[in-house]
Amino acid sequence: MIRIGGMSGGITQVGNMENEDSKEVARGVDSEEVRGLQLQEDVRRIPPWTRQITFRGIIASIMIGIIYSVIVMKLNLTTGLVPNLNVSAALLAFVFIQTWTKLLQKANFVSAPFTRQENTIIQTCAVACYSISVGGGFGSYLLGLNKRTYEQAGVDTEGNVPGSYKEPGLDWMIGFLFVVSFVGLLALVPLRKIMIIDYKLTYPSGTATAVLINGFHTPKGDKNAKKQVQGFMKFFSISFLWGMFQWFYSGGSQCGFVNFPTFGLKAWRQSFYFDFSMTYIGAGMICSHLVNLSLLFGAVLSWGIMWPLIHEHKGDWFPKTLPESSMKSLNGYKVFISIALILGDGLYNFLKTLFFTGRSIQAALKKRTLISETSENKNQPLDDLQRNEVFMRESIPSWVACVGYVLFSIISIVIIPIMFPQLKWYYVLVAYLLAPSLSFCNAYGAGLTDMNMAYNYGKVALFVLAALAGKHNGVVAGLIGCGLIKSIVSISSDLMHDFKTGHLTLTSPRSMLLSQGIGTAIGCIVAPLTFFLFYKAFDVGNPDGEYKAPYALIYRNMAILGVEGFSALPQHCLQLCYGFFAFAIVANLLREITPKKIGKWVPLPMAMAVPFLVGAYFAIDMCVGSLIVYVWHQLNNRKATLMVPAVASGMICGDGLWILPSSVLALFKINPPVCMSFLPSAGF
Repeated sequence: MIRIGGMSGGITQVGNMENEDSKEVARGVDSEEVRGLQLQEDVRRIPPWTRQITFRGIIASIMIGIIYSVIVMKLNLTTGLVPNLNVSAALLAFVFIQTWTKLLQKANFVSAPFTRQENTIIQTCAVACYSISVGGGFGSYLLGLNKRTYEQAGVDTEGNVPGSYKEPGLDWMIGFLFVVSFVGLLALVPLRKIMIIDYKLTYPSGTATAVLINGFHTPKGDKNAKKQVQGFMKFFSISFLWGMFQWFYSGGSQCGFVNFPTFGLKAWRQSFYFDFSMTYIGAGMICSHLVNLSLLFGAVLSWGIMWPLIHEHKGDWFPKTLPESSMKSLNGYKVFISIALILGDGLYNFLKTLFFTGRSIQAALKKRTLISETSENKNQPLDDLQRNEVFMRESIPSWVACVGYVLFSIISIVIIPIMFPQLKWYYVLVAYLLAPSLSFCNAYGAGLTDMNMAYNYGKVALFVLAALAGKHNGVVAGLIGCGLIKSIVSISSDLMHDFKTGHLTLTSPRSMLLSQGIGTAIGCIVAPLTFFLFYKAFDVGNPDGEYKAPYALIYRNMAILGVEGFSALPQHCLQLCYGFFAFAIVANLLREITPKKIGKWVPLPMAMAVPFLVGAYFAIDMCVGSLIVYVWHQLNNRKATLMVPAVASGMICGDGLWILPSSVLALFKINPPVCMSFLPSAGF
């Protein structure tokens, strides 16, 4: 990935340069110099930053942002597992503008050329928009505040005090997001040169997106792009029509193809079935085989072995009179063992990232003291120098970022305690004083490993604030403080990914920052509206329904754990939590120290934790996605490499788009006409 990314900006063909380049090579000119000449031609053709953001680009960004907000909101409220969709967004941006251009041409209108810079800006703006749906807490800390989650956590629990809930509302959610989201945009802007140019951090997702965009805007890339667009549109249509077809048979509780007992009714009762979801199959095609197999392993371990065994101890480990949804019953084991796995995996990766970040920074500083910047530049390839020059040409003044950060911080320090009196103003002040250093650590680690650890920083804040705020205020203060830190740290890391993409596609940092700001503003409105579409149309938070929102309950119970300590756990749950916490640490260590051929099969504890609470059905769907990718690579590796992202994106987008009309029908109380259900033969 790193090697390909380093070459992507240099190996391009522009206009009629190809023949001239071949003559230069024939005369013995070094290929590095030829790449530099090609890049110089690209540099001369770059539009000014004010023209990189276009009206059609904003329209495309809004449409893509809305579609992906719906998709990731569904994933948030069903499983909580959201794959990286940056590459998919870049592909969809290309599809939109190419379609726009062709329609104008048929109407005899001349349109401006579609450049890689405009493609990058659209992708950045769209990703910033739907990232609010991913990280805005709609499936975790914000939803954990509502009354239903408060009741599920146990109203008789000491830390879960009466009144420690706040029902979702468009007004306060939009206001909260506007207050906290823009601070993260400015936290690391003054350090962009250090992260991208001086430390040469790779940011694998940002690099992969740049490779795709650069590939689109070449003669050969145009052919490949047409194939990808055709594949995307084909599977988009199939997925949309399949979602519509399924809807007609889902007119009741546990009806339709989503409850098809693929492996028999006994397995179905333990959530082992294939639910024909194109979204999860597409997500499985994007996620790695290890993630999908870890999900399946976690599903077998929990729903296949542990929960049936613990259920047999009903009346011994927990009272028979309690419903299974109680936190003192079977549901308590599901929630707290999931938390143990998540915390064990998070702690290990948190410490590992901090260690490697510190070591890498130390090595970089030593290198800077030994080698002067001038001598470094002499040894740099010509295309790197050209990209660096474009990246630094239109700089963002540091004072603008600093003043903006202070201004937004003051607004947040004033408004958040008014919205949530449980979180005192001095807690918010300390959070904003620590946020830049936490953001730097996270962004640096993401540049090395591609792992955004913002949720771990948020969990640390959750436990600390829940303990400090005490019994009466701890739960709300912990949840909001978690969202505060997580939002700043995550958004600043995402911006560095986008800066890396812009660096490799010769896009102005000014236009990147402005497009990120536009996308964030759009997302602060679109994300709550999308959430309320689901919240009003579907039964969100029902542990037996489709939209379980598992992380809302997990985050609330983390806050309760921070207030109460281990007294919140049901009988023998603490010992099981210790075991799974240790398992998470050991599994990560084994992956590091064992040979690669063995380590690559060690399951990921974070992925294992998801089906513990949600069920096994979506893990089976995602493994089907992995199987499709594996078979396709065996049959035609080259075609699979090209088409898998496009096909997966089409499946996800088609199924996701059907959610819009189906939710509108649900809002108008129009129910599916048929209930397709399955019963044992003895039931007739």
